[in-house]
Amino acid sequence: MPTLAEINGMDRAAFTAVLGGLFEHSPWVAEETWPKRPFRDTAHLHAELCATMRGASRERQLALIRAHPDLAGRLALAGKLTAESTREQASAGLTGMGADEFAAFQKLNDGYRARFGFPFIICARLNARDAILAAMQARIGHTPEQENAAALAEIEKIAWLRLQDVLSQN
Repeated sequence: MPTLAEINGMDRAAFTAVLGGLFEHSPWVAEETWPKRPFRDTAHLHAELCATMRGASRERQLALIRAHPDLAGRLALAGKLTAESTREQASAGLTGMGADEFAAFQKLNDGYRARFGFPFIICARLNARDAILAAMQARIGHTPEQENAAALAEIEKIAWLRLQDVLSQN
């Protein structure tokens, strides 16, 4: 695991290779943040990554949101999630559910996606299965603007935890 000092010294390709997975299937966030080096600390690095994401066009933000998998969805069942998403969903107790629980998640996932055009996003590592289910039920009543903002805020939390996983604590 690299240190922050090592990350600050990386060329663009290495920086993107190390941090590109913080934002699901969207290495452009890291790549476009690279010129903002050096970073004072982990919080500064995270803030700049999030500023890059927030400064992107609406279309690019939607592509980032849509790059996330459904929670307890078909990709998870097929074993086709990223390693990060697999660990995150497992930590929330979203693996090994019974058929009834899985069906409830699928129904909510499908309804949410039909309403908003993107998957429900929540930082699974900070929530247990029951809390996620309750949040899905509550947030489906949001406006599209509220839900877009909620999705980006959750992506920031996910990226923060993934960044902690990448950096060594020296």
